[in-house]
Amino acid sequence: MLPIIAITADTLIDHSPMINQHNADMAPSPIKEAVLAAGGVPIIFPVPSSLEDVDVMVAALGPRFDGLILPGGPDVDPTTYGQEPQPRLGRTNYLKDAFEIALVKAVLKAGKPIFAICRGLQIANVAMGGTLYQDLQGVATIKHIQAAPGNFPTHHVKCVPASRIASLVGTSSFVNSPHHQAVAQPAPGLSVTAQAQDGVIEALEGEHFLGVQWHPENLWQQDPTQFSLFTDLVARAQH
Repeated sequence: MLPIIAITADTLIDHSPMINQHNADMAPSPIKEAVLAAGGVPIIFPVPSSLEDVDVMVAALGPRFDGLILPGGPDVDPTTYGQEPQPRLGRTNYLKDAFEIALVKAVLKAGKPIFAICRGLQIANVAMGGTLYQDLQGVATIKHIQAAPGNFPTHHVKCVPASRIASLVGTSSFVNSPHHQAVAQPAPGLSVTAQAQDGVIEALEGEHFLGVQWHPENLWQQDPTQFSLFTDLVARAQH
C-alpha cells in the first residue's frame, strides 16, 4: 500500500460572501502535489477547535498515517518556549501550536518520520525543547524575507558533509527564503546540518526527523534535488 502522509493545516479566514464567512482549514497545494508525485497519499489534519480537542485528535489520528509534514505558516507563539511576545512578532495561532507540538511528540514516540518546512522546523524544534528567534532583526546579515516570488531561490545554504540533507541536496544549495523567525537554540537530540552565510540555521536533523527553513514545495518542479526531500520522506514512511 502507498504510505499515507499527513499534512497539518493552517486556518484561512475567508471573507467572501459568495463562498463562506468562516475559518477554513487548508494546506499548501504544492506540498500535496509533491507528496503525490513522490508516491505518497496526502491527507490534511485540521486545526482543533479547542485545547480540549488536541489530545483527543492526536490519539485518534496517530495510527492513521505513516509520515508527517509540518508546513509553513504563522509565527510560533513564544509562550510555548518560555518567552513573552516581542514587538516584531507576527500573527500566531496558539491552537495550531499546541496541536503540532503534541503531534510531533506522539509521532516521534511512534518512530514515524517527520519532514518539517519553515515554521514546521521551528515548531518541531520547540516541541523537542528548543527555542526561536522571534525576529531576525539584529541577528541576520543577509535578507531572509525575499521580495522575489517564492518559486525563485534567493540565497545559498551550506550543508554538513555526510548529513542526510547533504545526501539529498548536496553540500551547497540555492534556496528560497520567506521567513523572519528562525531556530535560536536547537533542541536536545537535533543536529544543525545546514546554515546560511550569516549563520542562521537552515536545517536540523534527528532520529526520524528532518527539517529545513526554506520552502522546497515551491522549488521542486524546477530543482530535482528539492524533490528528493519529499521522496526521502515517502521512502522512510514505507518502512
